[in-house]
Amino acid sequence: MARAQAGLCAEGNLHSVYLMFNAFEGVESRLRPCLASVARFIEELSDQYCEPAFNGFVAIGANYWDSLYAGARPLGLKSFPNMKAEGREAPAYEYDVFVHIRSDRYDINHLVANQIVTMMDGLMELVDEERGFRFLENRDLTGFVDGTENPQGSNRPKVAIVGSEDRQFQGGSYIHTQKFIHNLSSWNQLPVKQQEDIIGRTKQDNVEYASADKPLTSHIKRVNLKDEDGQSMEILRQSMPFGGVKSQGLFFISLCANSRNFEAMLESMMKGDGHGHYDHLMNFTQAVTGSSFFAPSMEFLEEFADD
Repeated sequence: MARAQAGLCAEGNLHSVYLMFNAFEGVESRLRPCLASVARFIEELSDQYCEPAFNGFVAIGANYWDSLYAGARPLGLKSFPNMKAEGREAPAYEYDVFVHIRSDRYDINHLVANQIVTMMDGLMELVDEERGFRFLENRDLTGFVDGTENPQGSNRPKVAIVGSEDRQFQGGSYIHTQKFIHNLSSWNQLPVKQQEDIIGRTKQDNVEYASADKPLTSHIKRVNLKDEDGQSMEILRQSMPFGGVKSQGLFFISLCANSRNFEAMLESMMKGDGHGHYDHLMNFTQAVTGSSFFAPSMEFLEEFADD
């Protein structure tokens, strides 16, 4: 199987940097080898900075993919699904390239982010940057543990990495990102039991409600989905809190071997089940971006570097 970029299935870190780029016109022939170099650079640094568990990956935007790799497109790659329902919205805000770096040291992330931006000089414009951080015991800023449903161990690549179903893109991953801004002043006014009912899990002890006790509007109920064959529709979450006191929330990142699972979850959260049961967590947070990417294997990036 093709070698996936190491950061795709890495375990969590203390700090992260999210770099969103848009390409200048006519730079594709120079950008392809540059992206391969950035991916190699990140891989090499994972050995140099192994103690703080440095890792990362490079992903190409769905709307920019054909400009960069004409004639070779992942089967499920499509634009971010802009969704609106009764005042709720998951907007689409596409970028050309996403570089995600993480480690347990803020200073190393800062150093590497500067180096990567320098490598992109003259080819791409850095249009958005955010820095994520671990909050308490892997909790979201709402106070609830985040990523509890994530696949563990050898199941992580099974969920996140494309296999033989799309041979040219084996070792790659479909990436969806959303920047959520939380209304914490309203959220924190709720009684804890009401917060727990909205999530479907206890706050302090992180115990999931029994299936029969989960409200149909709870977050867990709306994202724990099964396909037509009764198989769980899983994703690997690499999300972290971000922001400052004035504006803060969750930088959500979904990785999956297909694009269907994320889209089904988003629709279940935003539009609900057709009977008025949408995710009530959406009453206390607002997505301000929504972007779709594909993170190719190292072999794919190298193969097209000299085209």
